[in-house]
Amino acid sequence: MARISFAGAVMAGLLFLTVAETQAQQKLGYVDSDYILSRTPEYVSIQQQLDRTAEEWNREIDELSQQIDEMFRDYQARELLYTQEERQRKRQEIITAEEDLERKRAQYFGPDGEIFSQQEQLMRPIQERILTAIEAVAEQEGFDYVFDKSGDFLFLYARDNWNLSDNVLEELGIDVTTQPGEAARN
Repeated sequence: MARISFAGAVMAGLLFLTVAETQAQQKLGYVDSDYILSRTPEYVSIQQQLDRTAEEWNREIDELSQQIDEMFRDYQARELLYTQEERQRKRQEIITAEEDLERKRAQYFGPDGEIFSQQEQLMRPIQERILTAIEAVAEQEGFDYVFDKSGDFLFLYARDNWNLSDNVLEELGIDVTTQPGEAARN
């Protein structure tokens, strides 16, 4: 039994050394997708468009909310003048208006809301172009793995000379010497 354990340990050690040697030969790089997006003129334009849409929808929701507040103030001012049935009907109108407001808010800004679906639809072509550029840079420069620094993957340390973000921007044909948003304004 001792020989099998010893032989297993030797095999495990050799396997470990082989894996360690293989890993040492792999080349890792990273990009900062937030940085790349901020330097992409189409992204800046899309973000401005989405911001305008969100502002418009927020104004609409604010107006509806003010109308509901006015309905409630009117109800409170006249409550004693209403019959029991009228009071019940007015309260139900207010409740229905509040429910409609919440549905509208969810329709625009909820997890499956229109703002998120518009963002996804408008951003998909840019994201696909960036992914294609990342793949091209990785292949050109011989990287085995490229991670996104601004995503959920956490770096405790990242050496700047492995940052491929500017290379990806150049692959996309974006001048890395201009300031973010400059190209969108010109």
